Amino acid sequence: MAGINARAGTGMANGTAKGATAERGKRDGAFLFGGIAALLVAALSLADVAVGTMTGGNLEALPRTAAERFAQLEASPLLGLYNLDLLNLVTTLLFLPALYAVYVALRDKGSKLAGLAWGLSLVGAAVFAAGNPALPMLGLSRDYLAAGEIAQRAALAAAGEAILARGAHGGAGVFPSFLLPLVANLLLSLSMPKGRRFPPALAWLGFGGNALLAAYLVLVTFVPGVDTVATAVAAPGGLMSIAWMMMVGFGLLAGRFVNR
Repeated sequence: MAGINARAGTGMANGTAKGATAERGKRDGAFLFGGIAALLVAALSLADVAVGTMTGGNLEALPRTAAERFAQLEASPLLGLYNLDLLNLVTTLLFLPALYAVYVALRDKGSKLAGLAWGLSLVGAAVFAAGNPALPMLGLSRDYLAAGEIAQRAALAAAGEAILARGAHGGAGVFPSFLLPLVANLLLSLSMPKGRRFPPALAWLGFGGNALLAAYLVLVTFVPGVDTVATAVAAPGGLMSIAWMMMVGFGLLAGRFVNR
């Protein structure tokens, strides 16, 4: 009888050990992909800063009408798609594995903020993807340029205006698409010290950078004629946010912030 109990106890211990090993493997996989994603997004964000600097970064200089957008997409497709926030959409989606990895690192410490941030980031990414005008405008631009009749072009331009009304950069229609991911990042930054796995300095860096970017978003959306002030707010916010992404990425890859 004692032998049976001993074998049963050994089997349960082996099962527990295998379960722990599998769970650790999933966690390490999340950290690997999350760390790579965070570094990739940081690199793309630096490229975004460079392109914005080279193109002047002036929202007032962007094409205003759908016809002007179509012309820019014909002359320079990459610049046209950039001005329609395609790069921002890509970085928002690519950052999801990093957000999930941080959530995994914090959830066993009972951080409800991390779970809320992860859920909000999914909603924000879905809203951003659904409302982004880049690819729909690219398709319309090809039809517009191929159209021979004035009435057909007018109809396509009207369709383009409708798309821009709900998704043009700096407009009220695109405000939730940018705000939700920023709020998710803010909440995730606030949750870092609660889990005691991330240094407070990293949490404050992420909070400060994303807060400044949120302030920039409010300014360019609802306060006309403040481009200079908005840019002054966005510049440090963007650099702080990029630094936060890089530190999170390296931390996830190195496992420095995670208790093994």
